[in-house]
Amino acid sequence: MHTTRQHQTIPYPVIRRRTISRTYTKAGIFFPMIIALLLGLKGCGGPQGQEDKREQFVDSLLSEMTLEEKVGQITLYTSGWTITGPALDSNYRQYIIDGRCGNIFNAHTVAYNLELQRLAVEESRLGIPLLFGYDVIHGHRIIFPIPLGEACSWEPELARRSAALSAKEAAASGLNWTFSPVADLSRDPRWGRIAEGSGEDPLLGARFTAARVRGYQGSDLSDKNTLAACLKHFAVYGAPEAGRDYNTVDLSMRTIREVYLPPYKAAVDAGIATVMSSFNEINGQPATSSRYVEEILRQEWGFDGVLVTDYGAIAELIPHGVATDSAHAGELALEAGVDMDMQSGIYMKHLSDLVKEEKVDEQVIDKAVKRVLRLKYDLGLFEDPYRYLDPEWEKTVVHSQELIDHSVEAGRRSMVLLKNDVVNGSPLLPIKEGPARIAVIGPMADNRIDILGSWHAAGDPEMVVTVSEGLRKQFPDTDIRTAEGCDFYTGDKSGFAEALALAAFSDVVILAIGENYVQSGEAASRSELGLPGVQQELTEAIMKTGKPVVAVIFAGRPLTINWISENVPAVLWAWQPGSRGGDALADVLSGEYNPSGKLTVTFPRNVGQIPIYYSPRNSGRPFNPHDKYTSKYLDVPNEPLYPFGYGIGYSEIAYSNLNLDRNEISFGDSLQVSVTIENRGEYVAEEIVQLYTRDLVGSVTRPVKELKNFQKVPIAPGEQKTVTFSLHSDHLKFYDIDMEFVAEPGEFEVMVGPNSSDLLTARFTLAD
Repeated sequence: MHTTRQHQTIPYPVIRRRTISRTYTKAGIFFPMIIALLLGLKGCGGPQGQEDKREQFVDSLLSEMTLEEKVGQITLYTSGWTITGPALDSNYRQYIIDGRCGNIFNAHTVAYNLELQRLAVEESRLGIPLLFGYDVIHGHRIIFPIPLGEACSWEPELARRSAALSAKEAAASGLNWTFSPVADLSRDPRWGRIAEGSGEDPLLGARFTAARVRGYQGSDLSDKNTLAACLKHFAVYGAPEAGRDYNTVDLSMRTIREVYLPPYKAAVDAGIATVMSSFNEINGQPATSSRYVEEILRQEWGFDGVLVTDYGAIAELIPHGVATDSAHAGELALEAGVDMDMQSGIYMKHLSDLVKEEKVDEQVIDKAVKRVLRLKYDLGLFEDPYRYLDPEWEKTVVHSQELIDHSVEAGRRSMVLLKNDVVNGSPLLPIKEGPARIAVIGPMADNRIDILGSWHAAGDPEMVVTVSEGLRKQFPDTDIRTAEGCDFYTGDKSGFAEALALAAFSDVVILAIGENYVQSGEAASRSELGLPGVQQELTEAIMKTGKPVVAVIFAGRPLTINWISENVPAVLWAWQPGSRGGDALADVLSGEYNPSGKLTVTFPRNVGQIPIYYSPRNSGRPFNPHDKYTSKYLDVPNEPLYPFGYGIGYSEIAYSNLNLDRNEISFGDSLQVSVTIENRGEYVAEEIVQLYTRDLVGSVTRPVKELKNFQKVPIAPGEQKTVTFSLHSDHLKFYDIDMEFVAEPGEFEVMVGPNSSDLLTARFTLAD
């Protein structure tokens, strides 16, 4: 033991704490209210009183810390994971005991984290609890659809619910911090991490990001069912040149502010507890040492939470070419406002010396440490260091039916039906009655791991319902057989013969094809976006059998599927739907659920069209098919394969009667926009009605359309509904020629429809 314990004077009674924590460890009980009274953490007289009490506690604790212990609180190291379970580097254990490492990530399960917390609380000099972080991106043990897929529900409340349940399961597993949500907007599907965001639109991205923050954090961070969230990745990580992960980002500040920053800002406004810096550089400044952190995140937006680096990012300032060595890199990162060093170890190695050399002001370190201590305080860790470490609660929550049911619901609401042709007199889907024989062919047919998608982290493959399993439950009297046909990588066609024989034997073929989980996500950029391996050739061979074919495509990004779109009668984009993806898919294919998802990212015809998105600005020579000297391709149409907002269901939804309650509004006024929708089909539907505007003349060029609002509307067969939007003059604001965020008077178009291409249009004027 450290003999210096007897000298501490902080209001955190070590002897009592140690006695109680041992009681908890052995007997599973704790006395948080008694500890709260001992520490004076309760009855503080309202929010301001609570904040004052927190500051008094943090200041008092900080005053007792050595410089090395301060640096320890802003150091984050990873735990490892082996076949037999979690494992921590022996050096890190000693760092925890010595107070030189105050935070651990990639450690989970109560039994493991309980031991690590015990080291920090009972063996270190000051007993400061650890933070435990993990990439809980779209579920923890039970996995939900990848975020890009979930965004295609156009239901932020669904995302909030997914985040809340993810937090509940992860917290029950001993975690208190998640590195999510990902707010990175992307318009380039070559970039693999497009899977982790919400698509290409700033409004949609902002709503989903804010919803996920509210889901993870709830209304009280000390609630043991919540996690501190971490906004990723500040900033503009989703716009790397050539779509290559970690690559340079070089954008105008106008584009950064109008397009890329709104989802990040929405997270800050929603109360995000922590933010992660991005790997990329932004206009010549690596994000980890960028002035944008201080100027935008801290000063302009008022964020005062913890800013943590991405994995090893401080060390990367050296190959970026802005730091001479690791000590210099640490100096630059701290000066830029980075509070916590993830994994590089540079803060631990160099900050104390930099202070002694007067290259770093210790007060700057103090600011960072205080932010970390405040977070631990808000999580309730000083009141009860073991609040997230209850083995009985872990047994109750992990793998619970509540999570399983939500995985099915989120999965089916995320899927997007792209095509459904008439075959033998009626649309191929849904499969209303179980045919005698169904063939499920492709590398996703019986796949338990890739259906979970990228960043499934601790996702449990044993809890997966595969495509074939889901269909067998849905159609118990149908002979359902599977054949892999091929894999995701090689040119091996040895499985084709079995697949073709099975197709010939069957009445309907479900082609379960796409990407595996490592072909999208981090470090998974692709220069070609066709089906990996020989899946395209398998598809073409199956089509030659003449059997009705449904292509179900599992992927973490848009792919270039021109041939499939032209030749396969039914195409369903399933994304990577998670643990219960097989059940969700069966509900959709059978008509148990009428697909309602719509794309939140544009699907290109080929890679040469990228970047392609719904809201470009016109050139001085806009596209004209009859004039060679306009902005167009010679070898492919300008239009995408599938536009932003596109998706169909099993009922035709007709739009009519676009109406504006007036033709002119003034600043500060609102315009009421209404449209009639009609369900002309046989199925109850949920239609995503989308409203766009266009500023026809501005002080700077404006996009050809911008999403301003949307509603998801349930509508019964034969029913007509009037859907009304309120469009305020503030919704027309943009960054003008002087980079002021204003609305300008003039003429506008308002457009409403089922997607960004098929729209009813009217005009109105914003009066000066």
